[in-house]
Amino acid sequence: MNGKYEFEGKIRYSEIDETGCLSLAGLVNYFQDVSTFQSEELGIGVEYLTERHQAWILSSWQIVIDHLPKLCESVKAQTWAYDFQGFYGMRNFVLLGADGKPAARANSIWVLYDTRENRPVRVPEDMAQAYPMLEPLEMEYAPRKIRLPQGGEPREAFAIGRHQLDTNHHVNNGQYIAMAAEYLPAGFKIRQMRAEYKMQARLHDEICPRVYTEENQVTAALCSSQGKPYAVVAFEERRKEQDR
Repeated sequence: MNGKYEFEGKIRYSEIDETGCLSLAGLVNYFQDVSTFQSEELGIGVEYLTERHQAWILSSWQIVIDHLPKLCESVKAQTWAYDFQGFYGMRNFVLLGADGKPAARANSIWVLYDTRENRPVRVPEDMAQAYPMLEPLEMEYAPRKIRLPQGGEPREAFAIGRHQLDTNHHVNNGQYIAMAAEYLPAGFKIRQMRAEYKMQARLHDEICPRVYTEENQVTAALCSSQGKPYAVVAFEERRKEQDR
């Protein structure tokens, strides 16, 4: 595997959307799972971090979708780390379809966090050395920060439920993406999704969304009741000439 970690799967009915293809939430789960599997097999997974009062917190996602695999299609999820800088860790992902070609590619930036001190901490040398390092994936890398346009339309507020939490006791990064995707118009085909995470939302926190619509892009700011974003998620629409 040349340093890449991978696992194979088959698109389940529970992972598809109304089009019969892998949902965006399902795609994010494949990427989260493959990185978790790698860390667990290297012995530096959830239990290891919990004992040290640490957690990897996602800072940003950039996912480029070439196509979404269909129900029962065999897929292979791959991931690898490509850099550590201070308290940041950088990781790429690829989901290969049954034809062996990329269905989706991704870049992610993570922060190692001290859960007792509530602050980022430098990645220890032994942890960084535990991950096989490869060159970054060839793709057009977008900035980590997402620009918010002027204006925007406020949407109905809602509270965080238990089903949206993960082992860190705050909202899982994929849940923010699922929340934001609810504001996409019917028939919107995603070419690229970017997410920037700013604060941690916890059980019963109120989410006050604000949605910004531009040509070929919808951006959702998922904010606190004070108007500060927990996460900003931007969706770029696929143009007809980009379809296969």
